[in-house]
Amino acid sequence: MIDIEPINQTKLIGMNKYIIELINLFKKDKLPNKILLSGLKGLGKSTLAYHFINYSLSKDEEFSYDEDNFKINLNNRTFQTIQNKSNPNFILIDIQPDKKLIDINQIRNLIQNLNKSSFNKKPRFVLIDNIELLNINSINALLKILEEPTDNVHFILINSNNKILSTLTSRCINFKIFLTHNECLEISKNLLNNELHNLINDDLRNYYLTPGNTYRLIKFAQYNKYDLANTNLKEFLKLIIKENHYKKDTQIKFLFFDLIEYYFRKINHSITTNIYDRYSYFLKKISDTKKFNLDEESLFMEFEEEILNG
Repeated sequence: MIDIEPINQTKLIGMNKYIIELINLFKKDKLPNKILLSGLKGLGKSTLAYHFINYSLSKDEEFSYDEDNFKINLNNRTFQTIQNKSNPNFILIDIQPDKKLIDINQIRNLIQNLNKSSFNKKPRFVLIDNIELLNINSINALLKILEEPTDNVHFILINSNNKILSTLTSRCINFKIFLTHNECLEISKNLLNNELHNLINDDLRNYYLTPGNTYRLIKFAQYNKYDLANTNLKEFLKLIIKENHYKKDTQIKFLFFDLIEYYFRKINHSITTNIYDRYSYFLKKISDTKKFNLDEESLFMEFEEEILNG
């Protein structure tokens, strides 16, 4: 399987209309300096941001961005310097591996960097991924920068359809990223070299997983030596609970939340008033668990007992 980390992606798949819109705004000198890319996790929002930033910064380079094919040349200097974290016109803010939230020190360092003079006349880009993971102090510090941005600095914020403060969204132009189910499947097939049908059961594949989440699910299964090609949705949900994978893998935990909703969709043809009530109950409990960082074990145990085994 290929590496789909956004920073490493040289080919942009399924995002043509969005990058064309951004490029046209840039060419007309009408690009907003505060952009919010919002949509489901795993659609490719961060990859879109990296490609647009590469287009903007590599325009005068020998191996500039290929806007006809939405592709980055491996010899592209901007691509190489962003990868090795030495590009003076690019700043990335994201959650650190040992943290649960983006903390205030990261925003303070950003402020210091922006106060320094630019090394060239190119625009500077600040990419803030997982914007929903800013703590309240970080948000307040960021708002001050957004209110009075430095000249020739563009902020691109990535949000995965999670609720964020209106004071933050009101300062940005929101680009809502959406892919149909068929578009998600086509992108997934492309990422997986047309091996999608051999790697994951139809029962799992048909529940509107984004390309990124499909990839992570298959990678997770291969690492743990699970045969998803012969595992249906209900069996997979039970497996995650039995092996406590939600405690070991944060990405799988949040994917599991989505799969619970997908499971209710699957059984909606036989839904009774009681099941519908439990559906509403579990959706609220999932929301509260995410919002208040509650213990998810009791939620999953309850879901297994009442729904999967009911």
